[in-house]
Amino acid sequence: MFELSSPGRRAWSFARTDLPEWAAADLVPPEHLAPEPVALPEVSERDLVAHHTRLTHRQYSVDLGAYPLGSCTMKYNPKLADVAASLPGLARVHPAAPPSCTQGWLELLSELSRALAEVTGMAAVTLQPPAGAAGELTGLLLLRAWHASQGDTGRTKVVIPDSAHGTNPASVTLGGYEALTVASDHRGCVDLAALRAVLDDEVAGIMLTNPNTLGLFEDDIAAITAAVHEVGGLVYYDGANLNAILGVTRPGDMGFDIVHLNLHKTFAVPHGGGGPGAGPVAVTEALAPFLPGPLPARAPDGTYGWRTPARSIGRVHSWHGNALALARAYAYLLALGGDGLRRVAEIAVLNANWLRRRLGDHYDVPHDRTCMHECVVSAAGLKRRTGVRAADVAKRLLEEGFHAPTVSFPLVVEEALMIEPTETESPQTLAALADALVRIAEAASVQDHHAPRTTPVGRVDEVRAARRLVATFDARLPPTGGG
Repeated sequence: MFELSSPGRRAWSFARTDLPEWAAADLVPPEHLAPEPVALPEVSERDLVAHHTRLTHRQYSVDLGAYPLGSCTMKYNPKLADVAASLPGLARVHPAAPPSCTQGWLELLSELSRALAEVTGMAAVTLQPPAGAAGELTGLLLLRAWHASQGDTGRTKVVIPDSAHGTNPASVTLGGYEALTVASDHRGCVDLAALRAVLDDEVAGIMLTNPNTLGLFEDDIAAITAAVHEVGGLVYYDGANLNAILGVTRPGDMGFDIVHLNLHKTFAVPHGGGGPGAGPVAVTEALAPFLPGPLPARAPDGTYGWRTPARSIGRVHSWHGNALALARAYAYLLALGGDGLRRVAEIAVLNANWLRRRLGDHYDVPHDRTCMHECVVSAAGLKRRTGVRAADVAKRLLEEGFHAPTVSFPLVVEEALMIEPTETESPQTLAALADALVRIAEAASVQDHHAPRTTPVGRVDEVRAARRLVATFDARLPPTGGG
């Protein structure tokens, strides 16, 4: 955009607000204003539109094709949810409007909370956390509040499996606990004996997901939750993999006390740069009094308002969460219903197992048994034979017209390729993806170290990019932090 800039060109004028100038000056004190205007590019509308249109042609998205990032659940989001969230009666409501003017919104949020509680098998839900990581931290704050309410302040550790999501240890640290790793067994599940060996009265709880990060269902989940409860700990469910069990089983039925959900992974909310996320947290009846508030609530006369639980940990997000993201999730739930949600899980699991079998003759399969919504294969054998690593396979896949899967994760698998096809891909797309991965394995050569060669941007020096970060929107400026 800066390269197209020419002094004096204009593309658009910002609309003036209804606020008089004196009111605007009061809202933003002069000392907080920049002394000079920001040096933005000056371009015509024609150049502006052309520039952004060219960028869209270079991008890969969930609307364009398969996006098989394992654990991320990057699936196609039906446009019905976008249409619902853009309805004027929802999109044009100010969050500070009084309850008497927002009864429709309050009913939507209340019904969504009820639906998510039913899906997870829990008693109560907060919709405030704006992302999965925020949901994790909220869950740990609830865990801490519960133990404090019992006068149990000597618990300093939270157990995490060695195949856990990368955000779990960070959330544990932010929550003020020490992360205690427990190993996986030969099946790729939590080693029950190793878990029991570390459980004592210093353990506040355990963070895990089921199915786990290897895409495998924890067969001993009832024993795991019982063992943690026996020492007075709580059991936290990372909802990243909920897509695998929708309508089939529920975290509450497995014995979990706290559940965070990724609505931007499972319930039709745009993911990543596509828009704000949503990470509601559901809890058992015992933990409901500690939920962040305020919560939408229905009064005996049928009207809706806000209430704050008796022992609430307080707000974890401004206003009431990312409301339009929540509206999308509610539309998705209404459109599918209970049977539709179960079908989501069934097809996601079927697709992942089809890929596991199709790729098994060309890549290593560390745990070659029925997986859930994602399968993990390994390029370790390919690396030994040809020198081509998982990262090379992923880069080469871009040349085939597909987004790459997750690579080198989970860490317990050497040269891991973590593939989550989701339920939204057709058999034809799955077959094309599998064929591309097979071709790459069969024709692996030193040339793959230079892939991708047909994309607008080739392989970048990731180490240099990290060490010489250009922390500005204008990439023409010199890098910061030492040059």
